Amino acid sequence: MIELEGMVKRYGRRTAVDGLTLRVPAGSCYALLGPNGAGKTTTVKVLSGLVKPDQGLARVGGHPAGSEAARGLLGYVPDQPYLYERLSGREFLAFVGRMYGMDAAAIAREVSAMSERFELGAFLDELAEGYSHGMRQRVVFAAALLHRPKVLVVDEPLVGLDPRSIRLVKDLLKERRREGVAILISTHVLDAAEEVSDVIGVMCQGRLVAEGDAGGIRRAAGAAATLEEAFLSLTSLTSGPVRRQTD
Repeated sequence: MIELEGMVKRYGRRTAVDGLTLRVPAGSCYALLGPNGAGKTTTVKVLSGLVKPDQGLARVGGHPAGSEAARGLLGYVPDQPYLYERLSGREFLAFVGRMYGMDAAAIAREVSAMSERFELGAFLDELAEGYSHGMRQRVVFAAALLHRPKVLVVDEPLVGLDPRSIRLVKDLLKERRREGVAILISTHVLDAAEEVSDVIGVMCQGRLVAEGDAGGIRRAAGAAATLEEAFLSLTSLTSGPVRRQTD
């Protein structure tokens, strides 16, 4: 459902992503790890259609990333939960539903379901200008899932959330994965990556330096005892082939 093949993205003389190749099939969650500046957010923005790659291929559901067909399949949660300040959460969700071509009955049904799932009832009819970061994040997640996407791309899903909201998001990601959704998350939270994903990719300086399950990533780093130790070891690399470990 998600395919990147030799994807390159440059900003002036700086190469943010350098020849990235990865695949996320239906029913799989891929966690993209890396230090600041590794190219994770750029990768997410390419898949969401916000920026175009300079080289290589980026596809969502077999369609070019950013195309109308790809956008219809995609749910996207950015690293900053932007809302329209003078709309209530309910109005924002209804607006998003109309953008996806949903009719009024479908919007009302899905908003009700999302409100219950994300515990939005206490503030859904208040203006977004008064929302905390956690409240905004929950509404943005609800908006991304409103049209029941087949592909979900999430940039730093847990930043600024309280423990209850973190558990809610983790459970949601695992549930959607079981339902066959292809999920790619970019995160700094190593334990969350290990808990919700079946494949982890480690990026450093725009390149994928290791790929596999959590145990495989530890072995790729020389039998590191923890994922944190493996991450620190792998991201000290500046070049070299991708270390893929899946057994």
